[in-house]
Amino acid sequence: MKTKGFIGLGVMGFPMAGHISKAYPTQVYNRSLSKAKDWVDLYSGTIALSPEEMGNACEEIFMCIGNDDDVREVVSGEKGLLKSLKSGSIIVDHTTTSAKLSREMSDFCSERGVHYIDAPVSGGQAGADNGSLTIMAGGKEDPFNIACETMSCYSKFYKLMGPSGSGQLTKMVNQICIAGLVQGLAEGINFSQKAGLDVSNVIEVISKGAAQSWQMENRWETMTQDQYDHGFAVDHMRKDLKIAIEEAHKQGAIVEITELIDGYYGDIQDMGGNRWDTSSLLKRLQDND
Repeated sequence: MKTKGFIGLGVMGFPMAGHISKAYPTQVYNRSLSKAKDWVDLYSGTIALSPEEMGNACEEIFMCIGNDDDVREVVSGEKGLLKSLKSGSIIVDHTTTSAKLSREMSDFCSERGVHYIDAPVSGGQAGADNGSLTIMAGGKEDPFNIACETMSCYSKFYKLMGPSGSGQLTKMVNQICIAGLVQGLAEGINFSQKAGLDVSNVIEVISKGAAQSWQMENRWETMTQDQYDHGFAVDHMRKDLKIAIEEAHKQGAIVEITELIDGYYGDIQDMGGNRWDTSSLLKRLQDND
């Protein structure tokens, strides 16, 4: 079997690459070499010392890194993937970026005969750990279908949403919806507490009806216990919301609630909660009581 490559061994990429290694020979690259060494200590695979080196060994490469500039560096930098990837190779980028970046990279790769798929994910660290992520992709159908075999190692659902950039646009919708859900849940829990209700009883009842959501099922208990040292960090959410808000302005879409909640996350950062889970919006309400 051909070796699969994975770049970016953060809280998401580390287990994602691990799932791939259970089915395929796998090579990993991380900017800090110590993370890559930790990975090969736990999983079966090899280490590349640069994206260029990985491009010599792999024809399918999956990425989950930081932001637009990181993607540019890894794909087209001095020691980037395009220095070595063969024509027909596939890059699947799970990083949450701007749609503009995805189109830019797709065009740049296409000139060199390489396929680029923007494929942000939803499901958080738990989804990565359990191999149950949801993937929303943009790009061409044939390379997407080829990459699906590998993506199935760490996802429960994947869908091609349209041409390049469509995956990122869909992820923006995802984050817009989540922001509203978490704020609504925070306000509902705060209201329950103020009204003297037993929050666990309230959640048990309303989670059986129209108010049910993943956030409610998975976050209400840790929220009431003031536990936020887990999950999707506020800093990452603000990065994602900034991308979504900027795109909304370009498209003429109204996202006034999202803009409001983005400001609330700014309050959380001011409280020192940069690395807290996004459900920490409840803490802001409680601290304002």
